[in-house]
Amino acid sequence: MDDGPTENVRRSGRASSAGNAVTKALNVLEATVAGHGPRRFADICADSGVPKASVHRILATLADLGFVSAEGGGSYRAGIRMLALAEEVKSAGALGVGDVLTGLSREVRQTVHLALRSGDHAVYVQKVEADQPYRMASRVGMRLPLHCTAIGKCILAHLPAEESAAILSTAGMPAKTPETITDLETLSVELARIREAGHSIDNEENEKTIRCIGAPVFDRTGTVVGGISVSTVAFLLPYEELLAFAPALRTAAAALTDLLQ
Repeated sequence: MDDGPTENVRRSGRASSAGNAVTKALNVLEATVAGHGPRRFADICADSGVPKASVHRILATLADLGFVSAEGGGSYRAGIRMLALAEEVKSAGALGVGDVLTGLSREVRQTVHLALRSGDHAVYVQKVEADQPYRMASRVGMRLPLHCTAIGKCILAHLPAEESAAILSTAGMPAKTPETITDLETLSVELARIREAGHSIDNEENEKTIRCIGAPVFDRTGTVVGGISVSTVAFLLPYEELLAFAPALRTAAAALTDLLQ
C-alpha cells in the first residue's frame, strides 16, 4: 500500500510522512519549487516522498491553478501564482498581484481576469468583479480556449510559431460564435497585429455579447505564461471605449511581469 498515510520516507534530509491529501500536495509543491529552474518529475517524486500516481494528479491540479508550470519533457517549475505569492510574502505591504488587478478594475470600472496557460488552454486564476449591476459568468478555475479569447490570443502571439501551430493542431479552432476566427491564416495575421499592438481583442469571439481586451504576462525568462483581460458587455460599452482601456491594461500587465522578475 504505497499510497497509505503511514508510509515513512526521507525527504530533504529529514523524516516525513506522505500524509493526507493536503500534506501530499504541500510536499509536492515544496519539491517542485526547491532549488533553481525546472525540476524533473522523477526528482519531485523522490523528494516529496509521494507515490508517482498521486504526484501526477497533484501536479496537474497545481498547474491548472497556476502554482506550478509544466515546462515540457516531464519538468515543472514554480508557476506565476506561486511566484506572486512568494513576492507578496517577501514584500509585505508592497504592491501585489491582487492590488494590480483591483487597481485596474477600479480604473476602468470593468471586470478584470488573470489567466495562466496550462497546456493547450488557459485557466482563470483570479477575477476582480466590477462594481456594476451585472456579473460575468466566468469563474476561477474555468478553462479558456486560446484561439478565440483575448488572453488566449496573447499567449499564442508570444509563443514560438511552431509551438502555437502545435497547440492549434491539437486543440483545433472550433467556432464558439459567428465571430470566431476558425482558419489559421486569418489568425496568424491577427497574432502578428497583437505582437505589434501589445494587446488583443476578443470581439464577441468566445461569447456573444462579451468583448474583452487582453495583454500578456511574462515570467523572468521572458516566456509568456498567461495574461490579464478587461471584460465588457458589448451592448453597454462601445468598442471604441474598450480600446481606450489598452494603456492602463498594458501598464497592469507590465506590473505583473515585474512581480515575477
